[in-house]
Amino acid sequence: MGHFYERVVRPQLFRQDAEHAHESAVRAMARLGRLRPVCRALEQWAQLPPGQFRPVECFGLKFPNAVGLAAGFDKNAIAWPAAAALGFGHVEAGTVTARAQPGNERPRMFRYPDQEAVINRMGFNNDGAAVVALRLARLPGPGQRRIPLGINLGKSKSAAPEEAVADYLDSFAQLADLADYVVLNVSSPNTPGLRALQDEKPLRELLGAVTTANRSRSIAPGGRRVPVLLKIAPDLTWSQIDAVLGVIAEYALDGIIATNTTLARPGFFGTINQAGGLSGAPLRHRSTEIISYIAHTTGGRLPIIGVGGITDVTSAAEKIDAGATLVQIYTGMIFRGPFFARNVARALADQQRR
Repeated sequence: MGHFYERVVRPQLFRQDAEHAHESAVRAMARLGRLRPVCRALEQWAQLPPGQFRPVECFGLKFPNAVGLAAGFDKNAIAWPAAAALGFGHVEAGTVTARAQPGNERPRMFRYPDQEAVINRMGFNNDGAAVVALRLARLPGPGQRRIPLGINLGKSKSAAPEEAVADYLDSFAQLADLADYVVLNVSSPNTPGLRALQDEKPLRELLGAVTTANRSRSIAPGGRRVPVLLKIAPDLTWSQIDAVLGVIAEYALDGIIATNTTLARPGFFGTINQAGGLSGAPLRHRSTEIISYIAHTTGGRLPIIGVGGITDVTSAAEKIDAGATLVQIYTGMIFRGPFFARNVARALADQQRR
């Protein structure tokens, strides 16, 4: 299946503008998700055989395998119902902002096939929290889905820095009931000022407000505390990561996602004059290095979702070995095809069983 994609399908897709091909893939996956009998049949082939492998347990949830679809693919939560049929063990929708926004000007996504990499400056283009909430409310909710659904939240571009906490709280209030877990994205390089929220003082304000809101939900009648994770950039220094981990521990967050895209331009990319976040193979080692550092610093007590540069089984296994409990892919799927998650999940499960 992977060879057919790489020989036949990928050349056709790569003749298209990168974002147009992305949109075509999202629409195709959304159509598949509406064909429920087809999805159930595909799941029998794509998922790990029940009874032979134990689910992965992390922050109070059960995942049928360790491989998820990273945020950025299904920005508006329209394609995720088909994710299990492609072999994913979870999917993260978004990034969603409180206010609908078009994102940055096109073109804003660029492929580099020889380097198995992508640069994007999408800018959190999405329908907004209210529309995404209405869409999700019509579908099975937490505890009723084939696989867990995370929702990745970001800051609206139009929200001033002093409005950032209120902006996240707005999205959280509208979407937390509909999420199996929530991610606070403070690390995209494509929203001005967003990465400043990783600094200790603003991060403490944000996490304090969200965890307080989350605690209030748990004591309300019929309420439910939702797991909350933080997604960080690969461009932080070790002392900055230490400060982030200190704030995470202070507010007892459920986990961390390492990492987002990078502003670094290693090797070949030193000559590329293209703004945006770099993802794919060039990010592999830095992401794994940060995962290893977090696991060592926290004594393995903080659940880590590893993402960045997974293009094969070896690069996925590296992140598990470094201390990640789960991994996520997106750019790798662009180069390896829609069933890349299935292949990686099976290989990881076989390795762990052995």
